Amino acid sequence: MTTNTILLLLLSLLIAGSLSFFQYFYKTKTKSKVNLVLAFLRFLSIFGILLLLINPIMSRKTLETIKTPLPIVVDNSSSIVGLKANETALELYKKLSQNKELQDKFDIQSYQFGNEFEQSEKFDFKGTQTNLDEVAKNLKSIYKNTIFPTVLITDGNQTSGNDFVYSFDANNNVYPMVVGDTTTFLDLKVSQLNVNKYAFQKNKFPVEVFLNYSGNKSITANFSISQGNSVLSKQKVSFSSSKKSIVLSVLLPAEKVGLQVFKATISPKEKEKNTYNNTKNFAVEIIDQKTNIAIVSAINHPDIGAMKRAIESNAQRKVTIVKPNSINSLQDYNVLILYQPTNEFKLVFEKNKLAGINTFIVTGNSTDFNFLNQQQSNLVFKMSSQKEDYLAEFNSQFNLFAIENIGFENFPPLQNPFGTVTTNVSVSKLLSSKIRNIDTNAPLLAFSENQGKRSAFLLGENLWKWRLQSHVDQQSFDKFDVFVDKIIQFLASNDSKKSLVVNHESFYNSGESIEISAQYFNKNYEFDEKARLTISVTNTKTKQTKNYDLLKGNNSFKVNLNGLSAGGYDFSVKELNSKTSHSGHFEILDFDIEKQFVNPDVEKLNQLAVQTQGKLHYPNQVEALIQSLLENENYKAVQKEIVSKNLLIDWVWLLVLIAISLASEWFVRKYNGML
Repeated sequence: MTTNTILLLLLSLLIAGSLSFFQYFYKTKTKSKVNLVLAFLRFLSIFGILLLLINPIMSRKTLETIKTPLPIVVDNSSSIVGLKANETALELYKKLSQNKELQDKFDIQSYQFGNEFEQSEKFDFKGTQTNLDEVAKNLKSIYKNTIFPTVLITDGNQTSGNDFVYSFDANNNVYPMVVGDTTTFLDLKVSQLNVNKYAFQKNKFPVEVFLNYSGNKSITANFSISQGNSVLSKQKVSFSSSKKSIVLSVLLPAEKVGLQVFKATISPKEKEKNTYNNTKNFAVEIIDQKTNIAIVSAINHPDIGAMKRAIESNAQRKVTIVKPNSINSLQDYNVLILYQPTNEFKLVFEKNKLAGINTFIVTGNSTDFNFLNQQQSNLVFKMSSQKEDYLAEFNSQFNLFAIENIGFENFPPLQNPFGTVTTNVSVSKLLSSKIRNIDTNAPLLAFSENQGKRSAFLLGENLWKWRLQSHVDQQSFDKFDVFVDKIIQFLASNDSKKSLVVNHESFYNSGESIEISAQYFNKNYEFDEKARLTISVTNTKTKQTKNYDLLKGNNSFKVNLNGLSAGGYDFSVKELNSKTSHSGHFEILDFDIEKQFVNPDVEKLNQLAVQTQGKLHYPNQVEALIQSLLENENYKAVQKEIVSKNLLIDWVWLLVLIAISLASEWFVRKYNGML
């Protein structure tokens, strides 16, 4: 307490005593024991009230011993069972966690990790993934600004997450306990397989395969890729003590449309301990996306040849150049490129009103703009007979489809008649036009989507110069051709907006997170947060059906289907209020990444120990680890003085005492006829 508080307390004693003496001794002529009791009660009441007004702070000091935390983290993934090390891991955990001396020195806390990191004292070794990086992140968060050791009981075979060697805090020692047989066995495995998720029909798609060998002698094996009973590719591979890995590139034919499942297999002539990792399934969705494009032009121009070459750089595109008066059936085409339309195009526009084919209109010095104003309403042209050069300016906010700036600002100008161009609300500008350094705020390349019909407009001729300039800048036509292909892709896709949009993968690997998301839109195409979405999932082989509710997330509804076995599944998402539904199909490929290992990753765990200045131990060295932890002088318990401060006004019993003393004084005075 401060000096002022002590002086106020003394003054309170004096005031309370003086008022009590004045009331019951100085003013009262009779002296009795009742007056003495009443004076004491009055003293308690007045002094208590004055104490509350002064409200002194009451301090109390206690000593607390804080031990250094010792997290014991156990690998709970199924690879521990695969290496027949689950009993060893449990035995090591018990020896460490139940050691009396360690308990006296450390605050022992138990954790497990597999798919996720969590506190636990029981382990079933059923995790389908191993993420050591997640262990490092969580320990840093839990024991922030603390120096502590970590015991890690694991085989070190990580299947997800970042490289764990440098994830742990270098100031905190990590002591890996390696479980699993470290004897080197002969083992061949398909360690990694890279392939695109989609391929186009009648093309060939590449598959990149990484094969690994564990052993010391030279061996040969057969590698094959098959689909069902058909072997699509087969070749011999050789390994030796100096040649431990091989990368193969295989081209496979894309023949059947739809989701196609393939199997990559390596078959050695010698016996292996683990044959599960000799096979890896993968899937590719074959798409029939052959697009026929008609370039309709009444004139000859280098732009036509440039567009044809750029479009046909994609093998799925076929371009036909026709005159406007010789085109017969529009149904043969997916996209119409109308190059500098004039009155000769009247029949084409009339036929397209019925056919509804998406159009790409390119204007230039030969265009009849009055005719064009009559045939469409997306852009309104008021042009003069004077020619003008227009430079391009890229709009980074364009969002109809993903596209990069390939250097449009450095391309030569396009030529078009001078005038004004007015756009309606539904038009999106990818490129705006400039005359020298002056912005016109008019489009140079624009897109429109209205009631499911899509249109594109390029306002200027000499596109061929852009293709040449792109080749000069990039030493290749690729970027320009991709730019043109994106335009054709946008126009070739004619999907109108749906009220129920479902996003899912065509296939998943066993053990992966299987998440399906959906969005439901009302009639104004606004996201409906009050929608009620359910999903019904049916195994195509067993016909077993499971139903789930989709939970609302951030602008979407989601469901997690983890736990489904390998196989094919049909699903249907329904919105219960409107009865809207969406059906689909996905495959779960039989692949258990935790069965890919025959040995613990001693090298990685040793790197981790060196990086954190800890030490790697084997199961028979557990006593040495315990002794090392006990003898380490860096981990001492700290005695901490804790000062707790309480305000007297928070002390309820003082209020109770004041109330009792006042009530007692009144009762005694009433009883003795002194009121």
